[in-house]
Amino acid sequence: MKTAEELNTTWRKVASSIYRRPTDAKIFGSVEIDITDLEAYIAEKRKNGIKATLTHVFILAAARALRNEVPELNTYIKRGSVKLRENIDVMVSVLLRESKMGSVLIKDADKLTLEEVIKILNDEVKSSRQGSENTTMQTKDKLAGIPWPLRGWVFRFLKTITADLGFSFPSLGLSANSFGSFVVSNIGSVGLDMGYPALFPSSNVSFVLVLGGVNRKPAVVGEQILPRTILSLGAALDHRVVDASHGGLLFRYLKKIVKNPELLDEKFE
Repeated sequence: MKTAEELNTTWRKVASSIYRRPTDAKIFGSVEIDITDLEAYIAEKRKNGIKATLTHVFILAAARALRNEVPELNTYIKRGSVKLRENIDVMVSVLLRESKMGSVLIKDADKLTLEEVIKILNDEVKSSRQGSENTTMQTKDKLAGIPWPLRGWVFRFLKTITADLGFSFPSLGLSANSFGSFVVSNIGSVGLDMGYPALFPSSNVSFVLVLGGVNRKPAVVGEQILPRTILSLGAALDHRVVDASHGGLLFRYLKKIVKNPELLDEKFE
């Protein structure tokens, strides 16, 4: 694991000054991944009573990527410097009811098993659908109740205090780590084959990972062309803290897990 000093390279210090916020400094990337073998792994898990989905797998795989391969993605900007997060938490975008979207936070995701990720996500979604969203998500309702134009001023003030200066508002559930290390969103579940997500300015996450559509396509396997199941996978990264090369390392690790999903059965402490 790299230290904060090692992460604060000359370019990172300059980048944090050149770019004012994530909306100014985004890198987009996408890949198509053959998940035929991964689907077989998921089917076997489901036979054993573990109701896994692609979303669960990629939540855990991406968290493990930050732990094992790309610690640079587990960072954020605070007062002009790159800071390393102490934990790897994942914010998952979910459909609560009808067209209402919400988010749930899975803490220390890299230390969990696939079965634990499934249970925590299911429990949190159920709680949110019953009206008990986490404190951070409840803040949006409070902001929505503030008249315009005061609403924008209050939002910018909270962003400056939390995302830029690193202070916390525990009563509002707001801090530099409110949204975790990164966000996962399965846009394929709502009918989109691919999308390029926004980096919410006050979230302080280094990237958003999106699962797109799943389609059957011809692919070269060895010397043959065979029908395979292909997943579109995309990401938006904060260029203040990472470069395209870090996105490449992330996708490389995800491809490794897709080919060897049994690696997810390993338990970390």
